[in-house]
Amino acid sequence: MADYAVWLSHALRRFYPGTPASDTRHLTLIAARNERISFQACVRNLSAGALDARIAVEGPDDLGAHARRVGYVPVAHLNTDTPADELDGVGHVPGFAPDPLYPDQHVQPGPFETHAFWITVNVPADIAPGPRDVRVTFTLGAQQTETLTATIDVRPATVSPRQHFPVTHWFYADALCDWHKLEPFEEKFWDVVKPYMQNLVEHGTDCQYVPIFTPPTDGVKRPTQLLNITEPAPGSYYFDFSNVRRWVRLARACGARYFEWTHLFTQWGAQRAIRVYRNSRNPDSLLWPADTGATSDKYRNFLSQFLPQFHVFLTAENLLDVSFFHVSDEPGAEHLDNYRAARRMLAELAPWMKVSDALSHIEYGREGLTDTPIPSIASARDYQAADIPAWVYYCCGPRGRYVQRLMDTPLPKMRMNGWLFYKLGARGFLHWGYNYWHKSQSRELIDPFTEQAGAAWPGWAYGDTFVVYPGPDGPIDSLRWEVFAESLQDYALLQSLGVARDDARLAGLNDYDDFPKSADWILATRDNLLTS
Repeated sequence: MADYAVWLSHALRRFYPGTPASDTRHLTLIAARNERISFQACVRNLSAGALDARIAVEGPDDLGAHARRVGYVPVAHLNTDTPADELDGVGHVPGFAPDPLYPDQHVQPGPFETHAFWITVNVPADIAPGPRDVRVTFTLGAQQTETLTATIDVRPATVSPRQHFPVTHWFYADALCDWHKLEPFEEKFWDVVKPYMQNLVEHGTDCQYVPIFTPPTDGVKRPTQLLNITEPAPGSYYFDFSNVRRWVRLARACGARYFEWTHLFTQWGAQRAIRVYRNSRNPDSLLWPADTGATSDKYRNFLSQFLPQFHVFLTAENLLDVSFFHVSDEPGAEHLDNYRAARRMLAELAPWMKVSDALSHIEYGREGLTDTPIPSIASARDYQAADIPAWVYYCCGPRGRYVQRLMDTPLPKMRMNGWLFYKLGARGFLHWGYNYWHKSQSRELIDPFTEQAGAAWPGWAYGDTFVVYPGPDGPIDSLRWEVFAESLQDYALLQSLGVARDDARLAGLNDYDDFPKSADWILATRDNLLTS
């Protein structure tokens, strides 16, 4: 009897160290042309000794396939406020959970331990339809080999790039500087940031965040302000956009189509002016005290000089029609007066500026205070009922039966993001946590390989603060990031096929907390769509 087991699985299941072995040696996956699809190859050590396992992937010349090892990270708790039947990892967490995808093909499972490899297959747009085999060969120990086969059934349909549904993730230049021990925007920084920009686009995020000012969200940050500012005389400012231009042009070269700009007032209520610096390398070089009011004469004077120059820059770079601007993040009902005043001032100084903000109180939408509201998925139905076009977002919550992408969100549930965005008519999606590798509300860098909630659980959820890990040559993808990207690809598939939102095949997608949550539903519905 062999002292190991190897098998294949679709990409909608997590494999923990204690997951039992399976016996699936052949797998069939359907794909449209111009899709990127995934599956897993697993190995379990059935002995009390050590096991050495290597993997090789071979496919036909007209398919691109490669393997990455699914790594484990320690997760201290399951997230709160979610019933057991909506959680992944019950019985395994606290413990090691699968998430980072390392670019290697070797693993040494300990006694009675399971590991997985993530296989990514790129299906070209011009490939001829029909089945193709991808062979996965395990070398176990010195001489034993096992070959498994995944058949990729390529259907005639071709997925076109997603249109008119921007996706953005907040991007933290300070985290890159801290992790790689760089000064903001020194020459080496640009080499470090490029693969992260590429990674966003490769995973369906077509909007690049631009830190023209240091982001005024989630605590006081290390200054990372692209805009260089001098003050030749008190209250008179000169603006140098050279770093902003370089950032935008690099992002465009990486495939970004839209651009999101820093909030112009402080978080949770637009009470104060944001922190603007004379020098990004000097946190004490503020242009005004941190408690300066949002609509104070000092800040109004600054904006009255900055905004016209900003408009000139946006026009020259052809950015005006593909940009998203913000007032203040997550204002509540109690902040309506502050927000009205800040918005009124912007309207006076920059009538060309359309704004969008993450906010949920319906009155902001009813009054038209923000041109594009971005409610939480828990409040999206209010905007739908009021017939107010809106994006959606989530942030640490809502949890429970709502769609999410946390460390313990079941992967089929996570894969439903794109389906729900499409069916429910969202106009875009925003998330705050692409690479937030800091302790909550602080400048203290954490190790994302050991802490996934900003050291703020249970308020902050494991898996909410970032979707990529820092690597030596660029980001290390996470299992969550791959599944979320494939959900956006499902959106593009529905759009490419012209599927109506009231199509019977989308029945059951009722709300962000009421939808099918099984791998079988996803696989069967994709099969149906690609067979029609």
